[in-house]
Amino acid sequence: MHVVVAGSSGFLGRQLVTELRGRGHDVTCLVRRDPAPGRAASESRWDPQAGVVDAELVQAADVVVNLAGSPLIGNPHSKKWARDVMASRRATTGLLAATIAAAPNPPALVNASGVSWYGDHGPAELTEASDTRGHALLTRVAREWEAATQPAARAGARVVRLRTAPVQDRSHAPLQQQRLQFLAGLGGRLGNGRQYYPLISLRDWIGAAAFLVEHPTASGPFNLCAPVTPTNAEFTRALSDLVHRPAVLPAPAAAIRLAAGPMADELLGSLNLRPAALLDLGYGFADRDVASVLATGLRGSAA
Repeated sequence: MHVVVAGSSGFLGRQLVTELRGRGHDVTCLVRRDPAPGRAASESRWDPQAGVVDAELVQAADVVVNLAGSPLIGNPHSKKWARDVMASRRATTGLLAATIAAAPNPPALVNASGVSWYGDHGPAELTEASDTRGHALLTRVAREWEAATQPAARAGARVVRLRTAPVQDRSHAPLQQQRLQFLAGLGGRLGNGRQYYPLISLRDWIGAAAFLVEHPTASGPFNLCAPVTPTNAEFTRALSDLVHRPAVLPAPAAAIRLAAGPMADELLGSLNLRPAALLDLGYGFADRDVASVLATGLRGSAA
């Protein structure tokens, strides 16, 4: 297949491009600079904020993967950062969805999203059939992000929405920082620790994303998370055990809300997710629970 990938320079994008090429697919990366020397056949310049993309390239693809968007790591108290997070996802997704919709035979769109789409549901088990609640920042971002795919869906394209949980790998946030924090003896639960915290290993994220790129009929939302979602207290115990350090310094909810501002809901909200749609399609997870996800993540990207 010919796969066009936006967001290929990010952590997940780089990994997925390598995986897809390893599976024999022809991959063209959309980049925001002129193609590097010798890469004219594998890179194409685009400018989503200006609405510029090679429409012929996109419309001739079998699948378009969009992982583009400004970083979620930033100053949570910055209004500019929050605007950039929202606007970048609207612009990239909207441009690709409109371009796909204009094709005589629209290619599939596999578009990033986040588990924050659901909002805080307490202990209730959530699947892709569950509703979205609340007005937390990333919940609102995920709603707009997914809504921007609608032109492609209305045109008959196969549209997959990757509702991604935090991906655990020692070379990348959040596990990169959490590992160092716990090694320093500063680990502990967040708030009361009873909130559910979905997560996924890097190898399962790559495997599931590639599985959905290749699947001929997969469409709609997919939870990219381990089948068994731990509470924050269970996550804390598992990471503490794996790094052989005690975790006895809980962070009070009030302190988290003060420090994290509008991002506090992402730390204190509860999402007891299950990847029902992936399991129904037969995807086999390598890491099914928190102990396995963290053990794989602490070994690093090559695990």
